[in-house]
This record gives sequence, C-alpha cells and structure tokens, in this order.
Amino acid sequence: MKFPDALIENLSVSAYRIPTDYPESDGTLEWNSTTLVIVEASAAGRLGIGYTYADSATAALIRDLFAPLMKKRDAMNIAANWYSMIHAARNLGRPGIVSMGIAAVDVALWDLKASILGLSLLDLLGATRDSIEIYGSGGFTSYDRPRLQRQLRQWADSGIRKVKIKIGRDPDDDIDRVAAAREAVGDEADLFVDANGAYTRKQALAFADQFESFAVRWFEEPVSSDDLDGLRLLRDRAPAGMDIAAGEYGYALPYFDRMLAAGAVDVLQADASRCGGISGFLRVAALCEARSIPLSAHCCPALHVHACCAAGPAVHLEFFHDHQRIEQMLFDGAVDPRGGMAIPDRTRPGLGLVFKKQDAKNFEI
Repeated sequence: MKFPDALIENLSVSAYRIPTDYPESDGTLEWNSTTLVIVEASAAGRLGIGYTYADSATAALIRDLFAPLMKKRDAMNIAANWYSMIHAARNLGRPGIVSMGIAAVDVALWDLKASILGLSLLDLLGATRDSIEIYGSGGFTSYDRPRLQRQLRQWADSGIRKVKIKIGRDPDDDIDRVAAAREAVGDEADLFVDANGAYTRKQALAFADQFESFAVRWFEEPVSSDDLDGLRLLRDRAPAGMDIAAGEYGYALPYFDRMLAAGAVDVLQADASRCGGISGFLRVAALCEARSIPLSAHCCPALHVHACCAAGPAVHLEFFHDHQRIEQMLFDGAVDPRGGMAIPDRTRPGLGLVFKKQDAKNFEI
C-alpha cells in the first residue's frame, strides 16, 4: 500500500502548568501543580497532537532539537522518525527529559498518521479488544480520611471495581489508612496500594502480611524500583493473590528488560508519556508478551486507551486523578469511563482528542 505524500510541515510545542485541586503527596514526593507539554505536528492538511506530563525543560528540548529534526520528514514513517530522535539525543542521555520529549513527539506523529488515513489510532494499530479496564488512582497521603473515603466511594459507585491509594509517608498511619479505604469501597472492589518506594525491604514485607487482612491485591513499588533484588524478595514472599508491580520510571527498553529478567514484578507498568511514546509502549508490551507478564499502563488515561486496547498483555489502565482531571479540562474527547471500562472512540481519527487551546491559555508558561 502506498501512503499519501505527507511531509511534516511544522512541529510546535507549548507547556502549561496546572494547579492541583488540592495539595497532593505520596510516600516520597509532594506537589501542588502538574506541567503538561503539548506537541502539535502538521502534514497533508491534518494536525496530530501528542503530550507528556514533564517539565518546561522538555518543551525546550523539543523546540530546539526535535522540531527542526522532524521538518520535511515523512510523517507516515514513524519508526524512522522515532529512531532519528533517539540518535539525535545520543549525547544528552536517554532517561528523563529526552525520553519524555521523544514520547510527546511520537504520540503526535501516531495521531497525525491515523488522522491522515482517516482511522482511529486503535484501528491503525490493530485491536485486540474493544475496551480496557481502569482502576481509580488517587488517595494521596495529603488527604484526610473523609476526603480519601469520598474519592474512593465515588469511584466504586460509578462502577470502577479497582481503586488505589498512596501509602508510605507516615508508616505508623498506613494500616489505618488502608482500613479506611477498605471501609469506603466495601468488599466488592479490589484495593491497590502504592508506596512509591518509601519502605525498606523488611518494612515492606511486614506491611504486605498486614495488608492481606484487608484483601489488598496490588502492592506497587513497595521498595525503590531500582532495587530489583528487593522487588524480587517481595514478589517471592508476599501473600498469594497480592501482585507486586513497578516500572513507571522506565524510559528505555533495557530498563524493562532488566526488571523482567530479574523476576522482580508480577505486573509490569509502563508509561507511554515517559518510555518513548506509543512506539516505546508497544515495544514494552512485546517484552511482556515474550515473558508472559501482564502489562498495566501508568497514568495519562486519554493517551493510553488506544494503545492498551491494541497491546495483548495489557490488563488495565490507571485512571489517575490529577491527569484525568486535566484531560477532562483541556481535551475534547478525553476518556469518560463507563462501568469501570475505558472505551476508545473509534469514530474519531487518531486519539480522538482536540486540545482546548483557549481554555489552556491561563496556564501557559
């Protein structure tokens, strides 16, 4: 099949800092705003949109390095464009800002290609399913009990059958917080916890045993995700039915490969806004398939929904409170889950998103 001529005419970038609706924190970090970096790529009379949650430095990198690089390249040849960015950034180091910049551009190019072809991104990638389960994610350590329980109850009442809270900032309080979370959702919803690497190995083992009495089904980053031996220890010794998960800080394929080779996780997480976009996410999915390990998408629900429905090993998608709120505010076509499932809109081209530039203007940096 010969694709239409589609040389990239322009690639622009902008950044927006959006305050949180309430102070947020987890086991190891506190924040009160989130920066959204938007990439817009045009070719053949169409516009593609990509984004990442990063920092304004990512926007500067895209503007200075990747935008000139992409000019006049074939928008339909995504693999070549992806590798060209990796090669151009060789001396800058792959993790962090570079990989998030590649991610935003790559997503924009996938969105652009699908739009040029008049297809949804899912139909371009090839669907393995029509929808993907979500889990409600928030329950920040900055929340008091009423706010924590109200958020979880709203998710459970809307049909979401899996919910996650943050733990680890005050270990002495964590059992009570988990008990409050279980009380809020009753016995019907699966309860997930995320320590963001706040515990030592022995602490995490002790908490895993105590969490079992509250039917906790997912223990994310019980220790640092860099501690592969510690993750493997937890995976081997945690109660049956409690998955150990990590991977959200992966930026390049070798990171994920090492984690899987170490037998460190029951479920691997990957974030397309960090690991090189849709192209990187699908490569991680292939690693998971090769090792028979499930894949869960970290955050950015509107960005991940099509890719998750294309990736065979994907089991669910994180409906992260902060990102979901921003996407509902600033994108027409953002994910609106029904009965705990995210369903891609296959009647709209690409990701099906339209950036509300006027609504975002007050947040521009």
